[in-house]
Amino acid sequence: MWRYPVFLRCGLRSIFNKPYNTSIRANELYPASSIRPFTLGTLRYPEPASKDQHHDIASYVAYAERTGLDVESKVFIGTHYEYSVASALRPLGFDLRRVGGQSDKGIDLLGTWSLPSTPANLPLRVLLQCKAYSNVKSAKIGPQFIRELEGAYLGAPPGWRGSGVVGLLITQRSATKGVREALAHSRWPLGYVSCSREGELEQVLWNRRAEEEGLEGMGVTARHGETQRLILTWRGRPYMLPASTSPGKESGDVEPQQESQPDVKSA
Repeated sequence: MWRYPVFLRCGLRSIFNKPYNTSIRANELYPASSIRPFTLGTLRYPEPASKDQHHDIASYVAYAERTGLDVESKVFIGTHYEYSVASALRPLGFDLRRVGGQSDKGIDLLGTWSLPSTPANLPLRVLLQCKAYSNVKSAKIGPQFIRELEGAYLGAPPGWRGSGVVGLLITQRSATKGVREALAHSRWPLGYVSCSREGELEQVLWNRRAEEEGLEGMGVTARHGETQRLILTWRGRPYMLPASTSPGKESGDVEPQQESQPDVKSA
């Protein structure tokens, strides 16, 4: 049985997709320039610590083969996961660039999130921390990671400060009760995403502060078809991004249809 998004009194908008066949398969991430339009100015991305010879999953795998990088190493697993996350989130309106390095202040991905809840020329700015593990079952995800995300949020580069910015923690495990409580009580606009190593989205949630920064009216639900995946909802109705901003859009996608409304439950 599906558990649809619920608005909790503790301040979390969430969906919990425990069935393993509920997913979005990652699509290839398109290369990104270092400067992107942003309202009346531009967003300038920090220069990476080194000139990477890769920009997506395919080019990174080729780079690893060319340089003999151990695919079981923490470096390979972490970088591959960051590209998988960026690719998996693209169909939901994210436009992300990998910026991880020694001076990244804990931030792995920077970019924007285009949503119907914000003006067309003013997408949300997002910063992401990704946690990848070689052994997912033994990974422990606790409230300390939310505190770490808060630190990254406060240390964000100039273009990702002020209003209209949301920080997201990405891991390979579903959020624990401690993580959800830490999110709900955080004074900063934060969210949590569970994404498998292969790039399958399994859970998305955010706190009330994130709604105040531009996610008001947005939600996430499961869409049924040949495969089942997560999609955005806008004011309770499924929302499909325009083809120009969603490379992962399938030809079978149709106009939004009304779905059952979420229940209100206490934490």
